[in-house]
Amino acid sequence: MHNLVVDIGNTYIKLAVFEQKKLIYFEQFEKMEESDLLKLIAEYQIENSTVSSVSDQIGDLEILLQKHTHYIRFSTQITGGIKSNYKSPQTLGLDRWAKVIAAHCMYRGYNTLMIDAGTCITYDMLTAQDEYLGGSISLGLNMRFKALNHYTGRLPLITWDKAQEHIEEGTDTETAIKRGVLQGALNEVEGFIALEHKRKKDLKVILTGGDSLFLNKQLKNSIFAAQIIHEPYLVLKGLNEVITL
Repeated sequence: MHNLVVDIGNTYIKLAVFEQKKLIYFEQFEKMEESDLLKLIAEYQIENSTVSSVSDQIGDLEILLQKHTHYIRFSTQITGGIKSNYKSPQTLGLDRWAKVIAAHCMYRGYNTLMIDAGTCITYDMLTAQDEYLGGSISLGLNMRFKALNHYTGRLPLITWDKAQEHIEEGTDTETAIKRGVLQGALNEVEGFIALEHKRKKDLKVILTGGDSLFLNKQLKNSIFAAQIIHEPYLVLKGLNEVITL
């Protein structure tokens, strides 16, 4: 049985095909065409599908998937046994909820902090008792660089290499911006981990999102390193779990 899951984010569209729980295909698009989906559906003989999207404008996509697959509409009403304390479930991002479902299925019985470093950095907490406590939303790394450029008169827009190993000292304007943004975000992440670790001693920390590899490298020597798991496909795995619930 092959499942197709689609994650439509603020920056990219991600497609994945699963054979039961095994990810066998992944691709990322800035813009997805109908032909891309039809090709995958035919090639992998897709039986089931679901979608997570930051936008409500996915009617045409849903019609296509309903026509060619068994389509499961994903919403926060699908709980899988998780008790949610979120007071406005209608505004909770489906990608965040997909991560919670993934953590529930993959790390059941553990207190789990999910950190998604993408367009925004989000923090979500699931307890060992399957209780979703909610979380926090912060600026993503690129958003921080853009904000410094947009809201000042002289600071340039800086690009950075996600593969870099170290955060260099701020010896000129460019490196000062890089250090401020990158070290500031890293300090924020470590602060959230420390806060939840203080509350839950047996904490697992799951890093995901486009900038998670950078954060994972920076945290490998931290006191929390043994608790950190890098799961770049966490949202997609959560969507696949939705199909099998």
